[in-house]
Amino acid sequence: MSWSPRLEGVAPFRVMNLLETAQAREAAGHDVIHLEIGEPDFPTPAPVVEAGRMALSEGHTRYTPAAGLPALREAIAAHYAERFGASVAPERILVTPGASGALLLASQLLVASGDRVLMADPTYPCNRHFMALAGAEIDAVPVGGESGWQLDAGLVAKHWRDSTRLAMLATPSNPTGHMLDADRLASVAGAVAERDGYLLVDEIYQGLTYDLAPLSAAAVAPEAFVVNSFSKYFGMTGWRLGWLVAPEAAVEPLCRLAQNVFLAASTPAQHAALAAFRPECLEILERRRAELQRRRDALLDGLAALGLAPSLPPQGAFYLWLDISRYSDDSEAFCRQLLEEEDVAITPGTDFALHGGEHHVRIAFTTGVGRLEEAVGRLGRFLTRRRGQR
Repeated sequence: MSWSPRLEGVAPFRVMNLLETAQAREAAGHDVIHLEIGEPDFPTPAPVVEAGRMALSEGHTRYTPAAGLPALREAIAAHYAERFGASVAPERILVTPGASGALLLASQLLVASGDRVLMADPTYPCNRHFMALAGAEIDAVPVGGESGWQLDAGLVAKHWRDSTRLAMLATPSNPTGHMLDADRLASVAGAVAERDGYLLVDEIYQGLTYDLAPLSAAAVAPEAFVVNSFSKYFGMTGWRLGWLVAPEAAVEPLCRLAQNVFLAASTPAQHAALAAFRPECLEILERRRAELQRRRDALLDGLAALGLAPSLPPQGAFYLWLDISRYSDDSEAFCRQLLEEEDVAITPGTDFALHGGEHHVRIAFTTGVGRLEEAVGRLGRFLTRRRGQR
């Protein structure tokens, strides 16, 4: 059979093969510590679950408008005002099936065949793939500690071409967990605006911040397109609900796209998400954020003892991006061997980085401190053996 050539640029997630192997080892009786998947071990908050049950019992199972439940759009707008000091009209918010639905809408609206898109390398690979499926060419700009693992205005100016149409940021980022502060975000937005381009900001991990105050591009760059999700901070991964903030002029074409691509997001999930903004739920979520910070700090301490801690600690999300070049130039083999020898599952950097991914791994601190400390001990044994072999 012959498939569309658009699929040729869509790479599989290498970590999924590793996850399958890890699960098989568990089934065979091995004690596997999972640090590979970006999903913390917290359940959906009870107020959200109860709101979902009530929505079903009250018969809220019919379609909503394509842009989402009006009450939910209003609740998201209020959240922007209260948490970030951003004035976002509810009419500018489109509720989508996960952040993936928002990325799909944005990619189809903003780029066409032959357009170029700037984004940092490393980045979440689906950000590249959505743009490629829309026909765009990706300029993946290698970033490192000198730019805080982010695009900055200088990099935008250096890599912008005549055919560049869009710059995409992710803050906090996956896989590095690093953020742009308000000044740097504003400078990037200014550099893009000077070139008559569009700015798309992935804020899926917004709220999960540890060293910098929570920030939204909606407060700094009102013309930016902003993607967010109920999956990460709000703990609703399986509910598949996200949203897109768009400039007013883009709302009508985005609604037309939504009507044709997915019609509407899940109605019970939207009703459930209304509870996510209640004070009792936000209190739960803030306790979880504090626990993730405790996990990050414990993991950083353990890795520092191994001489492996990153020089620039992550400011958000729940990942560490580690340089393993002293031990390997093949991150996939490194991760496979760590799993086989010590039953610790982490993610190879080649899933995220087109440049240098073979020298990096991502660790997700999505399990408790005790398990993280056990994982560090196992990693230490593994590294000791590798030093003896080199």
